[in-house]
Amino acid sequence: MAHTTALPGFYWFMFGCFEPFLALGGCMSAMLYPVQTYTQQAPWPDHELPQGALPRAAIVTLMQLAHTVGLLGSLNAFVLWAARKYLWSQPAIQEKVVGALLTPLLLGDFLHIFLTLWAVGDDRWDVQRWQGTLWITIITGIILMVPRLAWHLGVGRYMESRDRYAVRKI
Repeated sequence: MAHTTALPGFYWFMFGCFEPFLALGGCMSAMLYPVQTYTQQAPWPDHELPQGALPRAAIVTLMQLAHTVGLLGSLNAFVLWAARKYLWSQPAIQEKVVGALLTPLLLGDFLHIFLTLWAVGDDRWDVQRWQGTLWITIITGIILMVPRLAWHLGVGRYMESRDRYAVRKI
C-alpha cells in the first residue's frame, strides 16, 4: 500500500505538535527563569557558580535565544499545518515543502548537539555534572534528530522518487 502523505500522523505529531510545544516551553522557561536557565547550560565548578543578578548581556542573550527557539517552534507548527491542510491531495508538492523545512532543521540538530558539546569543553563527557538545561538540550536534540533523519530516509511516508507511480492521480 502506498503512502499518500509526506507528513503522516507520527511526523505531524513530532514536528507539528511536540517540537513546537518543547520550543514554546523552552522559550517561556528561559524568559521566566533566566538565572536558572543560564546556570544550567553547562557544568560549573562549585566555587565559580554565578551569584546574584546576571550581567545585562547574559539576560539579553537569553531573551534572544528564547525568542529564536519560540519562533522556530511556531514556524514548524504553522508551515506543517498549512502543508497538511492545503497540500493533502498533492503529496509530491507536500514533500517538497516539508523537506524545505526539515532539511535545515536536521542540519541544525546535528550542529546544535555538536556545538553544545564542543562549547561545554573538557566536561562534555562528565555527564554526572551536567545540569538540567544541558540534559534537556542533548536529549531532546536526539529525540527530534532521529525522526527527522527517518523522514529524510522516507520511512513511513510518501516519497516521490519511490512512490510516484503507486499513488493514483486524482
